[in-house]
Amino acid sequence: MKKGFLAVVLAAAVSGCTSVESATVASNEVTATGGEAVAVIQASSLGWTLIFHIVDIVSSDLDQVVNKLLVGEAKAMGASKVDLKSASTTPRHGIFALAGFITGFTSSSATGVAVK
Repeated sequence: MKKGFLAVVLAAAVSGCTSVESATVASNEVTATGGEAVAVIQASSLGWTLIFHIVDIVSSDLDQVVNKLLVGEAKAMGASKVDLKSASTTPRHGIFALAGFITGFTSSSATGVAVK
């Protein structure tokens, strides 16, 4: 039983966690730079690293969150581009590397308005 539970926990940890939330909006109620607003989209990702954030077990960075999750969802909703409102990620270098001494978790998120 313990081995089965450990296997489930390990599989969940290695699979990572991503979340994409969206809400359609009326273009006359929400303004967007460069076109007609279609939706507001928020994308988040959680990663897992080892040894001062050097080894990525599950990757979580701005490239993945903005390009794959946020833009991918906008295109699926019929938008041609995204007006990026905010983006953030866990720092991994300098003094922040100490937070991932043996193992660490990184988080990245981005929010934008899908524009036609």
